[in-house]
Amino acid sequence: MDQGQFSPAQRRTLSLESWAASGIPLLRAPREFVSELHQRHLPQPGTTVIAVLDAEHYVTASASFAPRPHSEDGWQHRNAILAHLRQITPHDLRLGSPCRTAVLMRCREGSAEWTEQDGAWMWALRDAATLHGLRCGSYIALTPAGWHSLGDGRRGRAPHSGSWAEGPVHTVTELTPRNNREPAEERVWRPATVAPLRRAATS
Repeated sequence: MDQGQFSPAQRRTLSLESWAASGIPLLRAPREFVSELHQRHLPQPGTTVIAVLDAEHYVTASASFAPRPHSEDGWQHRNAILAHLRQITPHDLRLGSPCRTAVLMRCREGSAEWTEQDGAWMWALRDAATLHGLRCGSYIALTPAGWHSLGDGRRGRAPHSGSWAEGPVHTVTELTPRNNREPAEERVWRPATVAPLRRAATS
C-alpha cells in the first residue's frame, strides 16, 4: 500500500474547480426547473432532492430525503442517492451512452457559495449517476439567498431555503382534535342470513 496516498474518505469530494471543468451539462431553463422541483417537494433546510431528466430536459422522476444526522462522507451520500434512484427509475446501464441526466438540489442554511459538504455531495452525485447509467447533471444549492447552480454561476433569489413555509403544508396537525370529533359509526361484520332451502313438491 502506498502510504503517501490519501485515504478513501479524503478523496470522496470534489472541488468547485474540478466540478466546473468536468463538462456537466447545463440545465436548459434552470429557473423554471428549480421552481418546479421546489413546488413538488417543498424542501426544508437539510433536505436533498434528486431528479431525473429525459433527453428533452423534462423531469421524469424525483425524490426528496433527509440524510442521516452527522453524515458527512461522500460515500454515505452516494449510497443514499443511489438507493432513491433505484426506487424511482430503472437504470440505463445497458445503453451505449446515457440519455438521461441526474440533477441534485440541496436545501441548506449558510452561504450560497461552495462548501466542503457541497463537494462531498458533488462526488456522491457523480458516482451514483455513473452506477445507475445516468449522466451527472447540475448541482444546485438552495440557501437563504436563493438558488445557485454551482459551477456555472447561474442563480436567482426565489425560491430560497425558507420558501417551503409559503406553500401549502398538509400535516396531521390540521386534523380536528380527537376529543372534538364525532364518534365514528361502529361497524361490525355479521354473516348474512341464509333462508332455509325448501324442497320442491313431488307428484
